[in-house]
Amino acid sequence: MDDTYQIYVNRVARLTLTATYHSQLLNIQPSPKFEQGQPVPFPGCSVITPPGEEDADNFPLYEQLTEIQQKLKAVFGSCLGSLPPQSFHLTLADLIWDTKYQEAIAENPQFNQQLKSSIQKSFNNYKSPGNNTGIIEWQILGVLVLPRALAIALVPKTEIDYPPIWELRRSLYQNPSLMALGIEQQYNFTAHITLGYFDEIPANFNIETTTEQLNQINDHWLESEPQIFKIRQAELRHFSDMTQFQRDADDPILHFT
Repeated sequence: MDDTYQIYVNRVARLTLTATYHSQLLNIQPSPKFEQGQPVPFPGCSVITPPGEEDADNFPLYEQLTEIQQKLKAVFGSCLGSLPPQSFHLTLADLIWDTKYQEAIAENPQFNQQLKSSIQKSFNNYKSPGNNTGIIEWQILGVLVLPRALAIALVPKTEIDYPPIWELRRSLYQNPSLMALGIEQQYNFTAHITLGYFDEIPANFNIETTTEQLNQINDHWLESEPQIFKIRQAELRHFSDMTQFQRDADDPILHFT
């Protein structure tokens, strides 16, 4: 299961510290999702917020993230494959992807329909916890260095903004019909919006300089009012690569408001 609220906030805060950047940069590696700056086929399904081009609530924030993405591209150059802003989103729950997904649909022609039905059951069983019945708000914390990607980390704006996401993930990962399809929680939740994936890392990559540049970029968040990411709904989306997130007319949607 995922962290409690305070443990989550403390853990994610540590991920934006200088020492963490330095240690993470020591271990970055090329992502199988990008080659020579271009996305490669990587099919699968996730529960996400609407992609950037469909998420009017977050247009202003995504404009800022595009500026940050450009700064990161200037730092990392050709070893960072940037995602198009229209594909920006927050993944609320990873489901199934790549080889495992391809094998599942090859072995079971009804897999996608069964997945939709199971997700709909989870959404139907979801109960909004506590007194949060409005828009869920999370805020930008800073740049996040992942082993194969660069992202922006998010934390709940207030404590009541955390349980709805925790409960959503619980309703998905503890759903027996999803388990029967081979879907299980594989990662502790770290809310982030991915901006790009690493390509080949040059031999002369300077970790010390890059760490300092990341700190300077993070000053953008420290010197301004908290930047809020609004979550109105969760959607089942199918992706063919990391830039294309489609939904069919009958794909389940959970409205938080």
